Amino acid sequence: MGPEAVAPHIGTLNEKRLHADLKAWLAEPGDRFEVPVGRYVIDIVRDAQLIEIQTGSAAPLKRKLAALLKRHPVHLVIPIAREKTLTSLDHDGRVARSRKSPLRGEMIDIFGHLVSLKDLLGDDNLSIEVLLVHIEEVRQPCTKRKRRWKDWEVHERRLIDVLDRASFHHPADYLAVVPPNVEEPFTTADLARAIDRPRRVAQQIAYCLREMGTLAVVDRRRDGYHYVRHFGSAD
Repeated sequence: MGPEAVAPHIGTLNEKRLHADLKAWLAEPGDRFEVPVGRYVIDIVRDAQLIEIQTGSAAPLKRKLAALLKRHPVHLVIPIAREKTLTSLDHDGRVARSRKSPLRGEMIDIFGHLVSLKDLLGDDNLSIEVLLVHIEEVRQPCTKRKRRWKDWEVHERRLIDVLDRASFHHPADYLAVVPPNVEEPFTTADLARAIDRPRRVAQQIAYCLREMGTLAVVDRRRDGYHYVRHFGSAD
């Protein structure tokens, strides 16, 4: 069965602000929003394609995606905060101060989300789009302090701008994150140096690529697994 009736508007009453902003940014003429497909509700339906936006952990989406991919092409959109403006409100809801966060996300950080979807990566029906975004995180004083060191809570996150975008579909798209100058066999420590990221990020990348079959383990030594690129089928 195909998608059903069209929702009358883009947003929903319970939708978080950042999610609604991204949906509006992605919208194209002819799109349908909040469309029931089987037991699930889809953010955007564009012709035969189902578009899902995930602003938090991708893990809760695994079951939903696995069911939808059996019958539909699914495009999963995940934002990564390249820039973040931190806006603090006072007890009266007025802006007390605003500053830029020193943390800057990168495209490659998407693999932190993808580890929970490792079994689905490379599926012909799944494409993943990463949006590098500038967001504003609005913070307000906690009405009830939950942690001793934290007297504020996030009120909402807003989209300021989309700075860049990249898509992953075929296994080769994912393998392209391994720089061509990384000599084989290599460890995650070698990969971490090549991409100038912590080894934890390199381990996430290697884990996903190994599960997809685009990296093959050729040895295991004290310094960890040794990998080579594998361009064949994962079967």
